[in-house]
Amino acid sequence: MKVLVTGAAGFIGYHVARRLAETKRCAVLGVDNLSDYYEVELKRARLAELAKVTEEVEIKEGKTAGKTFETFRFLQADFADAEKFAGLVAHFKPDYVVHLGAQPGVRFSMENPAAYTRANLDGFASVLEACRRTPPKHLVFASSSSVYGAGAKPPFREDDNTDQPVSYYGATKKANELMAHSYAMVHGLNITGLRFFTVYGPWGRPDMAPTLFARAICEGKTLKLFNAGKNLRDFTYIDDIVDGVVKVLLYPPPTPNWDEPKHVPALRIFNLGHHRPVETLLFVRMLEELLGQKAQTELLPPQPGDMFETCADLTRVQAAIQFTPKVRLEDGLKQFVAWFRDYYRL
Repeated sequence: MKVLVTGAAGFIGYHVARRLAETKRCAVLGVDNLSDYYEVELKRARLAELAKVTEEVEIKEGKTAGKTFETFRFLQADFADAEKFAGLVAHFKPDYVVHLGAQPGVRFSMENPAAYTRANLDGFASVLEACRRTPPKHLVFASSSSVYGAGAKPPFREDDNTDQPVSYYGATKKANELMAHSYAMVHGLNITGLRFFTVYGPWGRPDMAPTLFARAICEGKTLKLFNAGKNLRDFTYIDDIVDGVVKVLLYPPPTPNWDEPKHVPALRIFNLGHHRPVETLLFVRMLEELLGQKAQTELLPPQPGDMFETCADLTRVQAAIQFTPKVRLEDGLKQFVAWFRDYYRL
């Protein structure tokens, strides 16, 4: 089967593309514009790792028997360029689309909202329209726990009110869900949105807490902890996230029957998290132990746009695909630290 993955040089996109390519049953086309929001060298290093697992696989059954396909190919392109991206999708004709490309970062969205409008709103509209023209069996896209915002009470449930995101990033992800709902309802597309909760692990983004904290500890720099380090985060290991993405991808939602008074929703939304929030200060202490160095911390007031606690209710996704996170934070951080020391030589 053919799968298109946007944001393939990004953190989650890299891991999803790798998992699919390693099955040897997928022809994966990765798309990424290699933006310089963080160092492009890390993105190129991820792509180099993907090149190592790329193979030519022989097709043994059906009309195409005897032919071969590459398990992974990469194309540098901007999915926000609507006409070019629609042409790309029409040419590739993917069976499945995993849209993980976006402008990430809660705090940066307060400083540069235009980047989020371009990538997360215009870009997602481009993806939806391309899928309308060349419909895949299933479109899965990345939403975020940031949609829950003010007034949300943990554990967060998918049917909670999400009308008050506390960051512009969260607002763009909320908008994505509404946009996807309209395309599912009007055009009959099979779409699922996934609300990710604080993903961490090897090849993680340098602007996220694990890498920021680990670098500060290793370099002896002061680590600034907002809300005095008391914020609680539902840290979710990357392998658990990938398991959820792939399982959801292969099970599209049922097509709604509009004649039934209680038809299924046009759009599915699932939380993907760990359901075990950890205080930021404890997270730092765990990193200290693994790195063998003490952190210099500065405890600061709450930061605008931050949520005090995130915690995923997993009832819905467990019922749908039997998703259960397996990796404990202690074990996941060991894997992250091993990669961090190797990659950054610290």
